[in-house]
Amino acid sequence: MNSMSSPYRVIAVCTGNICRSPMAELMLSAALEREGLDTVVTVDSAGTTGYEAGRPIDPRAARRLSATQLLSDKHVAREWQPKWFRERDLILALDIDHYAWLSQSAPDQESRNKVRMLRSFDPRQAEKDLLDQGIEDPWYGGQSDFDAVWHQIHAALPGIVGHIKGAVLKDFQLQPG
Repeated sequence: MNSMSSPYRVIAVCTGNICRSPMAELMLSAALEREGLDTVVTVDSAGTTGYEAGRPIDPRAARRLSATQLLSDKHVAREWQPKWFRERDLILALDIDHYAWLSQSAPDQESRNKVRMLRSFDPRQAEKDLLDQGIEDPWYGGQSDFDAVWHQIHAALPGIVGHIKGAVLKDFQLQPG
C-alpha cells in the first residue's frame, strides 16, 4: 500500500533503456503532471540488459521528445535491478521479450502481477494477443520509427493514467483518517 510518504511507483522497461523506455518514462511523467498526479506518482525506466548503461538517450528519441517540449538531456541508461519488483507498483514492458523476461525473473506471483504490457492500456490493443501489443525497437530504423513509437506510447497514456488514478485513489481511501 502506498501513502503520501510512499508514492505510487511506475517503471518502463525495454532492452537498453535508451529508446523506448525513456520515451515512455518522460511521456507518462508529463501526462501525470498534467493530471496533477506528479506529487503522488513517480516514473522511471530501465533496461533488461546493461549494454547501454551509463549512456544518454538515443538522439533520435531525444529529437522526437523535444518536438513536444519534453527534455531528455538528464536521462542516463541503467539496468533493471531485482529489488525493483518489490519497490515498484506497476512495471510496464515495452515488448513481449521484456514482458517474458520480467515475468520469468519475478520472485513471486505478487511481483508477476505488477508486470503489464504498456500497450495493454491502449483500448485498441488491449484485447489483442500479447505478441501483438509490443513496440518494436526503433534503434535499427530511422526517425519515422521513433515517431511510430511515440504514437504507440501516446495512445496508451490515457489508459495508464486512468489505471494509476484508480490505484492512487483506492490507496487514499484505505488510509486511516
